[in-house]
Amino acid sequence: MRIAIVGPTYPYKGGGAQHTTELAHRLAALGHDVVIESWKAQYPSFLYPGQQTIDAPEGTPYPRTERVLDWRRPDGWVAAGRRLRTADLVILAVLSPVQVPAYLGILYGTGRKVRTVALCHNVLPHERKPYDRPLMKALLKRVGGVLTHSGQQAELARELTGGPVSVAPLPPHLPSTHAGRSDEVHRRLLFFGMVRPYKGLDVLLRALPDGVGLTVAGEFWGGLDATRELIGELGLGDRVDLRPGYVAADDVPKLFAEADALVLPYRNATASQNVWLGHEHGVPVIATRVGALADHVIDGVDGLLVEPDDVAALRRTIERFYASGEPERLRSGVKAVDPAPFWSAYTTTLLDA
Repeated sequence: MRIAIVGPTYPYKGGGAQHTTELAHRLAALGHDVVIESWKAQYPSFLYPGQQTIDAPEGTPYPRTERVLDWRRPDGWVAAGRRLRTADLVILAVLSPVQVPAYLGILYGTGRKVRTVALCHNVLPHERKPYDRPLMKALLKRVGGVLTHSGQQAELARELTGGPVSVAPLPPHLPSTHAGRSDEVHRRLLFFGMVRPYKGLDVLLRALPDGVGLTVAGEFWGGLDATRELIGELGLGDRVDLRPGYVAADDVPKLFAEADALVLPYRNATASQNVWLGHEHGVPVIATRVGALADHVIDGVDGLLVEPDDVAALRRTIERFYASGEPERLRSGVKAVDPAPFWSAYTTTLLDA
């Protein structure tokens, strides 16, 4: 089958780019003729405040990649669609409603005969704008099928389209790093990844027990000054190591080796790689019971689970984690994930979507 995946890949960074790249490799390994149609310029900078591209890839780049799409060039969107008219399947990787105008231009170019699937990492953003819902409705009603990563996201998609909606859990697409493991208890936790309000860093800061340190490493989607003020108000300046900015793949293992656990205090979530990322680096995960986070943590075996947006409950859970012998016991329960069965189920569902 001739398959075109439209989405970000290297030099773009992050989970979306890693997923697009790994998906292309996996489909090609199944014998399909796969090409990635990617971006020369994906978003205007005011819509994405963080660093968009990187110098070194976070995995193995996919060789058959075109990088000509530009958010400033609607004519290029239609031209890309016309190039894809010979494809048997066009997969649109949807990370934000901001992509919808370009994707509608591509669909206009492909015409109605090409089979199309919207692969929705999030049907709607965690922090929504008034235009998000109408844009996504316009896209989902135009494609032949929709793939989401959870039942909750599927229900949201069905509110926007009467077409077929499928569900496949997000498979592991972890960056290529050498996982480190430490047997020492550091009394230090890690909050890792892009910092946005729904991820609950403020809850974790308020919940941090005495004698426990915290490293916060990742790009801030706004709120950096407010976070610094909160750290000062709580008197945590000597215990919180704030490292704002993109974390290169080569620097990730050391961060995890210096932490006893990865903490994911999300207020809400869809799918996330971060539980698997923590386990890949040999550390337990303390996570809230939201989205797919709880699906990948075995409470009391390789991590601990807690209700979201509850400072007192999170503090008790961290104190429980640091009970005598618990960090070592939970660390011994951590196992790295085998991605093969996840990807097998995922590609099967995608191709049937």
